[in-house]
Amino acid sequence: MNHEDVCQLKIINKDKVERVKKQMIDDNKFQSLSDTFKTISDKTRLEILYALSKQELCVCDLSAVVNMSISLVSHQLRLLRDKKLVKFRKEGKSVYYSLDDEHVVQLIKMAYDHLIE
Repeated sequence: MNHEDVCQLKIINKDKVERVKKQMIDDNKFQSLSDTFKTISDKTRLEILYALSKQELCVCDLSAVVNMSISLVSHQLRLLRDKKLVKFRKEGKSVYYSLDDEHVVQLIKMAYDHLIE
């Protein structure tokens, strides 16, 4: 077995460890962050987010873009809304969805840029 990627010496740099420990976020924030990534990791929800990164869309148009029923898309949108990844606005009898803010746009863009690198 090759162990090139494992330290041969078991020495802990206490200064570095303490510096990083002081910068760590609390467990609740890690859990929320993990939950956000779990939500995004679903292929259907990722398709919806990617489509919304291109343009605000009503539920019917979004359904046509991702080739799914309106009820299935609506269910996914509720999950995305709960994680503050998308927002909606009503215009008459139509409901339009968009990404919640620029951070979500950047998150999708950075993940895609990393993928194609």
